[in-house]
Amino acid sequence: MLESLGIPSIWLGLGLALALLFVLAFEFINGFHDTANAVATVIYTRAMSPYRAVILSGIFNFLGVLLGGVGVAYAIVHLLPVELLINVNTGKGLAMVFSLLAAAIAWNIGTWFFGIPASSSHTLIGAILGVGITNALLNELSVAEGINWHKAADIVMSLIFSPLIGFFIAGFVLLALKRWRPRGKMHSAPEPRADSSKIKKPPFWNRLVLVLSAMAVSFVHGSNDGQKGIGLIMLVLIGFVPAQYVVNMGASPLQVERARDAAMHMQRFYQRHQDQLSAAAPKARPPILQETSSSTPERFRCEIARTEETIQSLLKNMNGIENLGALDAEKRVQVRRELLCLDDMARQIGKLTSVAPTEKADLARLRKDLAVATEYAPVWVIFAVALALGLGTVVGWKRVVVTVGERIGKQGMTYAQGMSAQITAALAIGVANLYSLPVSTTHVLSSGVAGTMIANRSGVQAGTVRTILIAWILTFPASMLLSAILFWLVAQVV
Repeated sequence: MLESLGIPSIWLGLGLALALLFVLAFEFINGFHDTANAVATVIYTRAMSPYRAVILSGIFNFLGVLLGGVGVAYAIVHLLPVELLINVNTGKGLAMVFSLLAAAIAWNIGTWFFGIPASSSHTLIGAILGVGITNALLNELSVAEGINWHKAADIVMSLIFSPLIGFFIAGFVLLALKRWRPRGKMHSAPEPRADSSKIKKPPFWNRLVLVLSAMAVSFVHGSNDGQKGIGLIMLVLIGFVPAQYVVNMGASPLQVERARDAAMHMQRFYQRHQDQLSAAAPKARPPILQETSSSTPERFRCEIARTEETIQSLLKNMNGIENLGALDAEKRVQVRRELLCLDDMARQIGKLTSVAPTEKADLARLRKDLAVATEYAPVWVIFAVALALGLGTVVGWKRVVVTVGERIGKQGMTYAQGMSAQITAALAIGVANLYSLPVSTTHVLSSGVAGTMIANRSGVQAGTVRTILIAWILTFPASMLLSAILFWLVAQVV
């Protein structure tokens, strides 16, 4: 049975099961760690009972993962240098996955235990940066080669600016609500209203908006954070059973043809600009090693200087192919490497100042066509991540709810503040999803709550805000250090 799945031994099967368990454990922890933020305001304002809120939030997280695509998943994966991605089916590639997951899980559990709204996104990205840099040092490469710094810069900027956007927009929304209905019941807090009027629930329309916005936050959280688990599972599957998962064997004949056509257009582009690209590209290193059935090369390099060589090999391998599943196992691995190399080369060429903006746009379109064959996820992977994230939502929500509802501001959160923070978070994360950028639900929502507290002139609790900021600042270096140490230790024995 294992052989039919491409798993040659029971030990490899056990390793695969353990790796998948690690990824699903990360998503489960993400569910009760991050998703608690999605229901914090709706629970605190008593718009819904806690268990009904977390169950509905779990369902919407599940739907978010199912319908969210894989753009964010591969934005995370491509933080790693292409050399690690094309050699992920080596011992070091698997050590990388285990190390970054173990570091992310450890930090997430620690911050959740103390009720600190820290970000799973920051944790995972920091862990990826840690293994990437450590891999560069272990292979005597420069730190610049250890990480896709262009992609890292985009992601870090989105993580930094999204909380600031949440802070200011949520505050602005609250001020607009105060101007619209300055004496409305929406500006009451749950506890004082319950004491004065014996009514424990928000006014109907406020309650409806709180519930709908909370479910919207849950949905976009699932579509953003859930994709990170999808990307990690694909790395695991490619590492353990490359014959089955290195390329999208479910790609349609049209998609395969588009990938082949994109390679041909890249070849013509390279031929038109060969002189200037050769001058800008670093000198080629030793020839690319081709994988054979008897041996696997330790390193498989991608270089601009070998673009045409790579394209010719890819076109030869894909000649007459309508279904990537028709390729034998070795050819699938080789095609994946060549596709990733071409994508990386197109990215590098697109950064050259000598290339016209219109041609850079053409290269971006060609990269999308190439990615169809490698950036995908089987339905069962999406379902598994969705289920883990959804189930995790119903566990451990209380610690973070109390922090968000009562400990950020000096006064309890009002209904209007809850609506402002949740609407802002849903919109901000939804826009990030459109651009395949990972953002932190935790930081967007908690900063939105803080923004409404300032706008309401109720002030914030310095101690809580200081703790959240410290966790925000420390998450990157702590997760980087943890994953780097783990990767270094494991790499010594693989």
